This record gives sequence, C-alpha cells and structure tokens, in this order.
Amino acid sequence: MDNLTWTGALGTILDPILFAVAGFFIVLVAAQVVLSFFATPVTLQSNPDGTLQRQGGVLGTVSTLNKWLLLALICIAVTYIVAGMVMPYGSAGIVGAMAKQFTPVWIALVATYVLSITFKRKLGLYGKLFDSTIGMIGFGLVMFWVYTAIFGAALEWIPTHEPLSQVSGLKNKVPGTAVPGAEVWGPGAHYLLGGDNLARDVFSRMIYGSGIVVLIAPMATLFAFMVGITLGLPAAYFGGRLDAVLSFIANLVLAFPVILLFYLLVTPEITETGLPQYMATVLFFFPLVFFGVLIHSRYKTQPQQNYIRLAVVLIPLFLIYASAINANASKIDFWPLDFFDIAPGILVVFVSVVFVNSPTVFRIVRGLALDIKTRDYVAAAQTRGETPWYIMLWEILPNARGPLIVDFCLRIGYTTILLGTLGFFGLGLPPDSPDWGSTINEGRKLMIAYIHPALPPAFALLTLVLGLNLLADGLREESLKD
Repeated sequence: MDNLTWTGALGTILDPILFAVAGFFIVLVAAQVVLSFFATPVTLQSNPDGTLQRQGGVLGTVSTLNKWLLLALICIAVTYIVAGMVMPYGSAGIVGAMAKQFTPVWIALVATYVLSITFKRKLGLYGKLFDSTIGMIGFGLVMFWVYTAIFGAALEWIPTHEPLSQVSGLKNKVPGTAVPGAEVWGPGAHYLLGGDNLARDVFSRMIYGSGIVVLIAPMATLFAFMVGITLGLPAAYFGGRLDAVLSFIANLVLAFPVILLFYLLVTPEITETGLPQYMATVLFFFPLVFFGVLIHSRYKTQPQQNYIRLAVVLIPLFLIYASAINANASKIDFWPLDFFDIAPGILVVFVSVVFVNSPTVFRIVRGLALDIKTRDYVAAAQTRGETPWYIMLWEILPNARGPLIVDFCLRIGYTTILLGTLGFFGLGLPPDSPDWGSTINEGRKLMIAYIHPALPPAFALLTLVLGLNLLADGLREESLKD
C-alpha cells in the first residue's frame, strides 16, 4: 500500500496557487509594515454624494491587496477541506483524509454558525458576539476543538486508531505512512500525522487528547469561579474582619509557587496521606453552597417552591459530589452509591488547578463587588429589606457578569496552558496519557531527528488558547457597547 503525500492529486493544481498567493501575501505584509512608518495613513474622505472613499496612496493599495490575498488563502483552505470531504480517500492526500475524518465537526460548526447568526438578536451577549469578527474567529476555533472532543474523544468517530495501540514498524514514521498489513484503503490504512517514538498514531492521540483538555479546563475553571464568587461577594459586601481573613488566605495561596505545589501534591508520600481527596472534599463542596444559597435567597418567600427547587438541584449535586470525592480503598471511602471514579492523577490535576485559580477569581469578584455595592440599585434593595445574600447574588453578581464572562474565557485559556505545562512535566496524569502536554514532552525528546510527533499537539494547544483569547476579546468589545 502506497504512502500518502500531503495534498495528493489535488496538490498538482492547488499547491502552486497556494505557494504563489502565500508568497505574495508575506511580501505585501512586510511591505505594509515598512510603509506604515513612512507613507500617509489610510483615511476616509466624504464625497459630495454622502459616500465615503478611502484615501491612503500606496499604503491603502497595499492594505487592500493584503485583504484580497488573505481572502484568497481562506478560499484555498476551504477548497482543500471540501475537496477532501467529497473526493475518494487518499485522492486529496493527508490534508484531504484528515478533512474527511473531521466531517462531523465541519457539519456541527456550520449548523452552529447558521443558527447563531439567524437568531443572534434573540441570544443576548452570545448573539452580539457574531457582530464581532474577532469574536467569531475565536468562537470558531474554540468550538472546533469542543466538537472534536465530542465527536472524536467521546464518540470516537474521528480517530483512526486507539490512543495506545502500537503498530510494528511505524516508530517515528513520517506523516502519511501506510500501516503494514492494512487490507482496506480507507481510514486506518495510514498514520495520517505519522507515528511517535512508541509507534502510536499521532493524529489519533491528538484527537483523544482534546477530550482531556476540553473536559478538565472548563470544569476546573467553573469550580474555581464558584469558589471565588462564594467567598469574594461576602468579603466585599460585609468587609471588616471577614474581608481581611479571606484576603489574607487568598494572598497566601497566590504567594505559594505553583509548580512546587503541583510537585508536592503528586508525590507518593503526599498522595498516600489523602491530601488531594481532602482538598477535593472542601473545594467540590462550594458548588452545593453556591446553588443552595442562590436558590434559597431568591425563593425563600415561597417555601413550597423553595424546597422543591432546592431538592431538584441539590440532591443530584450531592450525589455527584459524594461520588467525586469517594474512591475505593482510599482515605475517603464511605459512600455506597459510587456512580463513578475519578482517576487519581486527574483528581490531583483538577484540585490543583481549582486551588490555584480560586484566589485570583476571589480578588476579581471582590474588586467588582466593592464598586457595585455603592450603586443606587443596591441601596434600593437594602431599603426594600432584601437579605445580604439576595443582594449579593441577584443584584451585584448579575451586574458584574460582563467582566466575569470575559475573565472566564481567558482563565480557561490559562488553565489549558497550565494543563499542558503539567503534562509536559509529567505531573498528575499517567505517562501514557494522550493529553497534549504529555505528547509534546514525549515528542520534544527527538525533535532534532523527528519533528512531527510534537508539532500537532503543540499546534492544537496554540489554536485552542488563541481561540479563547480572541473569544474573550470579542466578548469584551460587545460587553462595552452595552
């Protein structure tokens, strides 16, 4: 069976066009940077008929050409993807084969954009995101990896091999290498992105790794926000000794070296003491407190509705909480209805990330609440006789949602980088884990000779974090317009 090239038969037509357009684009971008220091800046001039005309001489012309060349590059990339989806396997090379594997992701992305743009005026801040080009690009990058995690890591529709499966003879083989003994010409017949130092498929491991990152990073950030909000609001609202004590604890945690903390938590001696489980017992309890107080403060004047809502929300949360902290043959093994077990390595990483991020969220929430609590609508709520927790959760918190949503997106990006760092140092997750940090660490050892095992997970990590940052920028732009 023959190996695949990068673009196959499609490349004989599109590759020369791609290289020519990319070359012109790079040259003109460099020219635009140089001209920006000397040429007249681009301006808009009003015509007598009320229309606007761009004025900028050579710089304006170069800027316009760059936009058209960028559009041409996007069109060429879309052509590669669409052709890869419709052409027979292998005809469009490695790029086409990967595009075909990502078919569920493309369909989900198109459906998401069509529905979101159609109903954006009814979707609040999320809908306004589609008025921002930066926000739309960031949203697309993030959702690409979210859908990849769903269809790839969870449903296993995208990977071509198991993450731990090894094929003899494919150790450190280049992308597109045929699998020895493969009888069917189709997915699984090649290592699309090559083999790593243990003869495992780099493409499949990258897909499975997305599931780990997309699951842990948002969940850990969400837990950190619940801890920070639950403690930050009363610290700002009540002030005094409570504020001083909580602020001191937050500063104490922030002053502790992060990497040293992770090294301590993953050492066998510390793990055997059950410290990560004890930390999880405390940190995982905050969602119950948050939702319990949130519901009770809102519906306490309606006892029947209050009890029903509390039961519907808190009972499932408690069952999840008990299962999360409980583990067989561990320091905390008391719960008979153990619906699931969290792997010790993942628990350590999750707890560590929540513990490190919570103080930062606490300080942000506290700062916002200190400002908002002086507003007139807070004074009006106090005059009505509302309870402090009602004012904090239903008056102050909603009016702080803009900065918090932006910070939430940014913090997911920071957490993603942190997870990659932990995996790179081999902390927490098992050595054979396909998470991107561990994969980069394994690949970088032989980068002088074999560059392909480390690049795909590094590129995946880069695009996800870039998407989160662009998404946060888009949300910030739109929230400032309110």
